[in-house]
Amino acid sequence: MYTTAFLDLPPLLSAGGTIRLPGSKSISNRVLLLAGLSAGTTVVHDLLASDDTRVMLEALRTLGCTVEQDGDTVSITGLAGQLSALNAQLFLGNAGTAMRPLTAALALLSATQGGVFELSGIPRMHERPIGDLIDALRPLGCHIECLGNEGYPPLRLAGGKLHLADPIKVRGDVSSQFLTALLLALPLVSQQQDLVIEVVGELISKPYIEITLNLLERFGIAVRREGWSRFTIPQGSHYQSPGEIHVEADASSASYFIALGALAATEQPVRIEGVGAASIQGDIRFIEAAEAMGAQVTSGPNWLEVRRGAWPLKAITLDCNHIPDAAMTLAVMALYARGTTRLTNIASWRVKETDRIAAMATELRKLGATVVEGEDFIEVTPPAKACWEHASIHTYDDHRMAMCFSLAAFNPLAPTATPNAPVSVRIEDPRCVAKTFPDYFEALFQVARTRPDLIPVITIDGPTASGKGTLASSLATRLGYRFLDSGSLYRIAALLAMEAGVDLDDGRQVEMLARRVGHSIPLHFDGEHVWLDGRDVGADLRREEVGQAASRISANPGVRQALLDLQKAFRALPGLVADGRDMGTVVFPDASLKVFLTASVAQRAERRYKQLISKGFSANLKEICADLEARDLRDRTRAVAPLKPAADARSLDNSALSIDESVDTVLNSWVEGWPHVIVKP
Repeated sequence: MYTTAFLDLPPLLSAGGTIRLPGSKSISNRVLLLAGLSAGTTVVHDLLASDDTRVMLEALRTLGCTVEQDGDTVSITGLAGQLSALNAQLFLGNAGTAMRPLTAALALLSATQGGVFELSGIPRMHERPIGDLIDALRPLGCHIECLGNEGYPPLRLAGGKLHLADPIKVRGDVSSQFLTALLLALPLVSQQQDLVIEVVGELISKPYIEITLNLLERFGIAVRREGWSRFTIPQGSHYQSPGEIHVEADASSASYFIALGALAATEQPVRIEGVGAASIQGDIRFIEAAEAMGAQVTSGPNWLEVRRGAWPLKAITLDCNHIPDAAMTLAVMALYARGTTRLTNIASWRVKETDRIAAMATELRKLGATVVEGEDFIEVTPPAKACWEHASIHTYDDHRMAMCFSLAAFNPLAPTATPNAPVSVRIEDPRCVAKTFPDYFEALFQVARTRPDLIPVITIDGPTASGKGTLASSLATRLGYRFLDSGSLYRIAALLAMEAGVDLDDGRQVEMLARRVGHSIPLHFDGEHVWLDGRDVGADLRREEVGQAASRISANPGVRQALLDLQKAFRALPGLVADGRDMGTVVFPDASLKVFLTASVAQRAERRYKQLISKGFSANLKEICADLEARDLRDRTRAVAPLKPAADARSLDNSALSIDESVDTVLNSWVEGWPHVIVKP
């Protein structure tokens, strides 16, 4: 999962391949609550790992459920409708799928069994209205106090006396989550009579109620309904665990990859596994909207395949009441359509993680689109010919904003794009995707394609012990880019040769082994850790005999070429930070940003001395200083790729700088140079 403050997406040119989606948020949190309220133990398979499910699981633990987790499988022993904790404070982040149903369930249980419960979240949750649910619960006798603004969390639920004879009225035109909350909670107090819910106004997001009713039936509750206005929970209803239940993949998350196929899958389809056209989730009907715009979609049991069909995409006018979350993806697809796309009946966007109509309009305009917004609609006209703009997309702590706007990185494909002048897209706070799809960007880069020269590279060159490896590794982490420690590659090849019993002087055999690195032998750098074929060989690479072997094989031209090819192959999405002695001069002469790191010999010797002492090695400062001076001379005067800064490199003397100060200095250069450091003007 990306943990960076921003993620720069280079221009993307095509897509194809297979991705497997995470579990549905809507299904996951409903299933968790149902399991927590039921009698018996429920084993939940394929659970979404996200911020929303994390806070729901923690809430269930606090309330007394037994929760055992093994990867994406969770075993929950429920409360059988009986509170075991009568006083609890629950922090629910920005998870509406936790706040709304827990409010209803705990208000009713507190009124019948006693207890005081406080429910809170992040500041944005305290701006999301819950008054319509409170207005439905208070007439039943539930004592609910708004601790901040009336009609909004945080809330205190503190007892009461229930009166359930009359139908329970709830508005349906703001959020379907209020009706879902009542449907999930009322079976807990249905022992004496049928309970009737009457929906006031037009019910929006009906497909999400279908999910709720489907899951209630799985847990033993057969709700009767009359259209979409009246729901009856039979007397004597009680929750019973189904034993095991599997969570479908998230159909809303599928929308980004369906759109991706429609935009960029011209040679190979984008295959989406984990959800099919027969899904119980309403957002699966996004397929129909994508097909109307031009996508070619085929499906089977639990999978979809998408290719580009009509191009440019076709502008559409669509009532999106049935796909409120997935409809956001259509607004970004509209950038690639001919004409104006109008999406209507989306008033619920305004009470989501942010005001999504206003947010979408603001960010689309940054890219050059013309946007008209209303209380419950948005109209999007693509940028005029050659009028696309570089854009830093603010995501408003909203996972869907981040995922939707990643599709703008395919702007070189747009019919209104300027040939050979793509624009760069920066996604601010990519961490927000953790709400529903923590590995979204990894999945995107798995199926997205572009030319190597469009993938940004930062090179950090410099003499021995200048700190370039530490700087490059930290910088890669801050940017969310890949990291290449080029200095360890000869040692890696030597280690493999030694372990395989290959004669170090057999250049052909060593070369063949070196060419397997990064292919059949996976290689990944993580700070001081070097993961080779799934094992950390960092300590092995520092052994003296490995260093000597590396010197022997480095004399072989075939090995040198193999490792040069390997270094170039590290240039992959979303970008690369590479450290070495000739990264900016030989390996990546077209790097977006080149840094030549220097420090005085005395300072470098001191650092090396402290490093060796901290690892338990004996060291002599004077000898280290002499050795560094000798190495510097050899590096500067060697015949092949002598150590020197590239002509366009930025010199950085870090003699008096901490590693954090060095990283901040380079990062500031990157930020100040954006977007041209990525897309050369």
